[in-house]
Amino acid sequence: MLWYKAWLETRWRFVIGLVLALCSAVGVVLTYPQVLKLMPLVPPEMPGEIGRRIRESMLLMRHFDSYVWAQWFRQNLPQLASLFAIILGTGGVLSRRAGALFTLSLPVSRKRLMRIRAVTGMSELFVLVVAPSLLISLIAPAVHEGYGIGRAVVHALCLFVGVCVYFTLTLMLSTFFNDTWRPLLISLAIALVVSLASQIYIDSPISPLHLMSAESYFRFGEIPWIGLLVAAAMSFAMYAAANATLASRDF
Repeated sequence: MLWYKAWLETRWRFVIGLVLALCSAVGVVLTYPQVLKLMPLVPPEMPGEIGRRIRESMLLMRHFDSYVWAQWFRQNLPQLASLFAIILGTGGVLSRRAGALFTLSLPVSRKRLMRIRAVTGMSELFVLVVAPSLLISLIAPAVHEGYGIGRAVVHALCLFVGVCVYFTLTLMLSTFFNDTWRPLLISLAIALVVSLASQIYIDSPISPLHLMSAESYFRFGEIPWIGLLVAAAMSFAMYAAANATLASRDF
């Protein structure tokens, strides 16, 4: 019953996010031939930092593997996954006061309620990240290209660990507030700051991008274990804080 209740509370957020991610993945693959046609139109010399970044982007577009990484795993998927990690984490057990009091009156511990809510949301987030990435490998032959399933899985799993931080952050904030909007807006603001920092320090070894995607795996063939462990530890700490806050609150 509790699992079904958690699914009912989040199913439309999950379905909408999954549909958007699948459509975006299909669009990334099917637009690749058009990108190749536009490349000769780019001027060979462009001054300034913007010109340098445009040249780097064009170099990545020359090969399908680097194109998928740049457009999907570095751009579209992190943005979608971060947004829906926050949306899935919003609400938690206390989103509606009447419903929350009914749920808390059930003969189950608060820790179990939180665990079920967290596992349900993270399972949905996992599917939302991995399924579209696998779809890219499956439909790549439609544009006469190929993308390895193993590579897609590694990138997706690294990103999943990263965006779980946003999910547990929002879940934790949802135990502090009884409404939906404050946890949502606070988490979105934090995600925006991290995104801007990633753009500013994109070439830095301490870039947040190294924690949120498999950049080092793409560039050097190495899985970013330290970044993944840090992200996992942050998620666990915020989940523990959410458990402690819910257990200590007096309703």
